[in-house]
Amino acid sequence: MRENTRSRIQEIALRLFTEQGYEATSLRQIAEELGVTKAALYYHFKTKDDIVASLADDRVAEFEELLEWLRARPKTPETRRELIVRYAERLDRPRNAEVARFLERNQTALRDHPKILRMREKMLEVVGELVEPGDPLTTRIQRSMALFSLHAGMWLTQNVEASEQERRQAAREVAIKLMEA
Repeated sequence: MRENTRSRIQEIALRLFTEQGYEATSLRQIAEELGVTKAALYYHFKTKDDIVASLADDRVAEFEELLEWLRARPKTPETRRELIVRYAERLDRPRNAEVARFLERNQTALRDHPKILRMREKMLEVVGELVEPGDPLTTRIQRSMALFSLHAGMWLTQNVEASEQERRQAAREVAIKLMEA
């Protein structure tokens, strides 16, 4: 029950933060939207920052899970392809798409947030595992772009006449090609 309430608070906060902006959304508005008192909301999250921290912590946990899997595998083309598939599956989760949209729309307000910075550090650790110390810069950039193309492919094709599934599949294909080249 407690986890459902926490998740519901995150869901509502994400929506409001994305629609109105992080700075323009109050805890009172979140509580009203949830249909509880501010005091009831405080039981789960004392501040808006605590909500953002919880969202970032969830993403960091996913990155740590990916890193654990990746570090236990040989650095082969097959492992890199499988990483693309695993990473894409995580991005396809509705909550992660919402978090990405929220972060994109609130970049200025969250630029120096320590938990958001930690999330970025974990992403860079994943990228770091995709290359060897002697790899040329072009290989490093290409493999980084493979992961980022999964994000960009969805954002840059929002106005393209294709289903979301078709756009996701196209982004995966591009990511795998970049990873293999």
